[in-house]
Amino acid sequence: MAEEFAVRMVNITKTFGHVTANDKVYLELHRGEILSLLGENGSGKTTLMNMLSGIYFPDSGQIYINGREVTISSPHDAYRLGIGMVHQHFKLVDVLTAAENIALGLPGGLVVDRKAIGARVREICDRYGFSVDPDKKVYDMSVSEKQTLEIVKTLYRGADILILDEPTAVLTPQETETLFAVMRNMRADGKSIIIITHKLNEVLEISDRVTVLRKGEYIGDMDTAKADARALTDMMVGRTVTLNIQRDLPVDPQRRLEIRNLTVKDADGVVRLDDINLDVYAGEILGVAGVSGCGQKELLEAIAGLQPAVSGSSIKYRPTGRSGPAEELLGLGPRAVSDRGIRLAFVPEDRLGMGLVASMNIAGNMMLKEYRAGKSPLVERRHPYDMARNIVRELEVVTPSIETPVRQLSGGNVQKVLVGREIAMHPTVLMSAYAVRGLDINTSYTIYRLLNEQKKAGVAVIYVGEDLDVLLQLCDRIAVLCGGRLSDIVDGRTATKEQVGYLMTNMGKEASA
Repeated sequence: MAEEFAVRMVNITKTFGHVTANDKVYLELHRGEILSLLGENGSGKTTLMNMLSGIYFPDSGQIYINGREVTISSPHDAYRLGIGMVHQHFKLVDVLTAAENIALGLPGGLVVDRKAIGARVREICDRYGFSVDPDKKVYDMSVSEKQTLEIVKTLYRGADILILDEPTAVLTPQETETLFAVMRNMRADGKSIIIITHKLNEVLEISDRVTVLRKGEYIGDMDTAKADARALTDMMVGRTVTLNIQRDLPVDPQRRLEIRNLTVKDADGVVRLDDINLDVYAGEILGVAGVSGCGQKELLEAIAGLQPAVSGSSIKYRPTGRSGPAEELLGLGPRAVSDRGIRLAFVPEDRLGMGLVASMNIAGNMMLKEYRAGKSPLVERRHPYDMARNIVRELEVVTPSIETPVRQLSGGNVQKVLVGREIAMHPTVLMSAYAVRGLDINTSYTIYRLLNEQKKAGVAVIYVGEDLDVLLQLCDRIAVLCGGRLSDIVDGRTATKEQVGYLMTNMGKEASA
């Protein structure tokens, strides 16, 4: 009976200090099966998979591979057992080619037999439906190509058991369908796949079974054919969650930002934004869609005063109310913008690089927004601590205390702290880049509710997202970027996912012609 299982994890327990990440967790993966692993942030999904892939070692419990108990104490052990993990953040060297990245860590190092690697890569691609150019540099690849390379790299090393962590997070709908077709081909070839994702529609589409964790414990599993989004959400959260995004019509929208001829170049002179013209209104949520790296980051940073623009560009801010001159923001740094009484809140894509200080605790990160507001030379501490407690309570941040350094929190809980802090600033413009990336469905819907509350309060909300289903349900208008240019602006209530997906690849107008 045990031989039908590619993986069995029995009574797996892992603690970090006083925090129990996994508590006697049980998991089964059949041969030739796609298993979805679901759970809220902090439920122990990634920790469990890190033990299967050799990054962590369990405190107790047993792991069986193909019916045999094994010890996995390193990623090398995992690869030797045919286990490979593709992480959400790719482990590739940008300046190397695909073939050189595949060769890294293998006997021979960077002494690459390009012909042999190319032949093997083509064999893998032909077998499963991939497309990889062995001689292409990683920095020239799209996000989809990088992910494909990561999977091919894992298969090249002989993996029969694959773990994919949020594999569709930054893919277009068309790229997601291509990936799913490849996964089905791998399953048909006998590969066993575990997929970690928060997108329930994808779980129901691609997986055979679902295993659910909650607060580090195994809750249960079920066949996907017998599941629906409501049942899976109830298992994850432990109570009924409303899965509807409330979207009211904008009431008396007023132009808050006027973006004209915005062109941004990076340090190497490469154009990242090319002649963008866009209006942002108070009392609406403006979505920004695009394949990763198409200018979303530069757009928000230029508005926030963090990114210089080419001469001739303009970003003007109109104060609350219809009267009063518009004020040019370009050329002003974040502090100068704040000193003029303009309240811009920004949730950047880089949570710990730009958004929060990893070594500081939650309350300390609240102080970063308030230390100049005090009238005393001493930093006022009471209000930041109260704010930290409120955010932890309202967003259900999993943390030992508000004194815990944010680097010790899971990615999802770090995001909760960042989003909560920015909303607590009572902004007039709120910009968020991937605000729910890595968040479980319960917290994601809490964030959507908070954004809608900001919209109703007359805030101009700019929401950069990667889930087109959410963009179409949440946003009033959607600006679609492709290669740094504005493909089109569509109505969130009438546009389709396919239409937006085509515009993201600059095919929308061709398809409709």
